[in-house]
Amino acid sequence: MDSSEFLEFLVSRCSVREYDARKIPGADLTFILDCASTAPSAGNLEAWDVVVVEGEEAQERMAEAAYGQEHVAKASLLLVVCANYVRSMSRYGDRGVLFAIEDATIACTYMMLAAHARRLHTCWVGSFQDEEVRQLLELPSHARPVAILCIGVGASPGSYTERMPVVEHMHYQSW
Repeated sequence: MDSSEFLEFLVSRCSVREYDARKIPGADLTFILDCASTAPSAGNLEAWDVVVVEGEEAQERMAEAAYGQEHVAKASLLLVVCANYVRSMSRYGDRGVLFAIEDATIACTYMMLAAHARRLHTCWVGSFQDEEVRQLLELPSHARPVAILCIGVGASPGSYTERMPVVEHMHYQSW
């Protein structure tokens, strides 16, 4: 893949919130998680974990925890990506909390792009009740849910959303 193909690949990815009923094959899930395991991480500690959530009842409860976002219940499966503070704090102390959150978000981005490479659709959900998700998934105290990644086959095609010009983000030498 050359650089123009890579940019086209990135631009063609969009959030999709309507999914058909097809299940995600195990090989696709394995591919997505294998790709995530290649993500860069602070000190190569990979301070992230993922909980795979499937099934109508479990996903309905997650949708409720996500303030009633229906697409959470309708996706083929959910990947709840968590920051695992213990892994990074063991080396970096309090700064390890930030590093674990960064590791989890990078890993989740890789999962999203890996799903796109398999022609699956995703929607990153960041709006949810942390404590409710923690209880539903029986997360240990050193793990914080960072994102719910909905994955499925889109029932309708997503559409590209306009982005700010890159120059609006750029600063040289200082803000």
